[in-house]
Amino acid sequence: MPEAPRSPRDSSTRRTVTLPRPLPAQRTTWAVRAEQAVEYDVVLTSDLLDPANDTLAHAGTDPVLAPPARRCVVTERTVQRLYGDRLSAYFLAHGIDVRWLVLDPGEQNKTVEAVLRVVDTLDSHGIPRRREPVVAVGGGVLTDIVGFACSTYRRGLPHVRVPTTLIGLVDAGIGAKTGVNHGGSKNRLGSYFPPRCTLVDPAFLASLPPRHLSNGLAEILKIALVLDRPLFDLLEAHGPLLRAERFQGASPQGAYAADETLRRAIGGMLAELEPNLWEDRLERAVDYGHSFSPVLEMRVLPALLHGEAVALDMALTTVIACDRGLLTTGQRDRVLAVAEALGLPVTHDACRPDLLEQALADMVRHRDGRQRLPLPTDIGSVRFVNDLTGDEVRSAAAFLRERGNSHA
Repeated sequence: MPEAPRSPRDSSTRRTVTLPRPLPAQRTTWAVRAEQAVEYDVVLTSDLLDPANDTLAHAGTDPVLAPPARRCVVTERTVQRLYGDRLSAYFLAHGIDVRWLVLDPGEQNKTVEAVLRVVDTLDSHGIPRRREPVVAVGGGVLTDIVGFACSTYRRGLPHVRVPTTLIGLVDAGIGAKTGVNHGGSKNRLGSYFPPRCTLVDPAFLASLPPRHLSNGLAEILKIALVLDRPLFDLLEAHGPLLRAERFQGASPQGAYAADETLRRAIGGMLAELEPNLWEDRLERAVDYGHSFSPVLEMRVLPALLHGEAVALDMALTTVIACDRGLLTTGQRDRVLAVAEALGLPVTHDACRPDLLEQALADMVRHRDGRQRLPLPTDIGSVRFVNDLTGDEVRSAAAFLRERGNSHA
């Protein structure tokens, strides 16, 4: 019989279809490179609130144009009480309409909520984006808050700083950093956003309480210990006089010491900041005194001012440097004596082993996994170490505690 035809479905012959292999995924990269010019002035001046002096009225504005007829001025309650009338009279004399915001002073009020109060004021004022720089008049806490608010508002609003405390004049008011505390941590939120200018008038220091003068002297002592031995000699010779005269130069010797101290402290700080303004390099001499102090300050807030916590840190690391042979015992004792003559503490109940251990761990996280701890080597120079041990810290704290007990 003839073979029945096969159904195509029953066919034993299969055709294999080979699909083309997919091409490798192609990657397109756009490399973006940009440079941002950073330029701001720190101006050491006098008689800033004299209506005949137009420095503040024109600060941060386009020199070709007339100064704006409106300004938003942020200050704090203490400054408003002491200088509010003079500030109002000054701006009135220059035909400037001011929208005021007065914040509560103190590290405990350095919060996100304070930043949002500034932002709300800027909104209600209808401030334009470039032409009316915000004016911050107050201490380092106030200028940090306002700077942070301006860095976030419309992604950048120009501002002018007028520091009224010594720590503001020589440290917080002249750099690029802004920030607020959060979650119990010092300056956990912040930005790099320099002002258009900082106006430094030592006349504000005439109303500063002695403790707050000492607070600022700690930051000057920091610069002296790691960068400027002649500045240390100035503090050793004239520190008590500077405190007594509040940097007002009531005597010829005091006038010389005040001017030279401020110029060296501000110039030294800016010389260190300028080539590393964004902290691309984490080994920074000006971090001396700022390794253990952030945790110490925040844990006992408000018992310690910032400069007092820095002084405790410097005392601790001075002893560590001596124990390592980087300083002589004579140099160690000179440093501690000068700190105390400036009205600063060198030991405190907060310097407990457990808290210092926490501070050491936080320091390593903040400095990207390494200690990068600045230690003085002779007075006026510094080196960085990464091998500090807990035993060294405990030993130094015990030495200072015993020394304090013997001096009591």
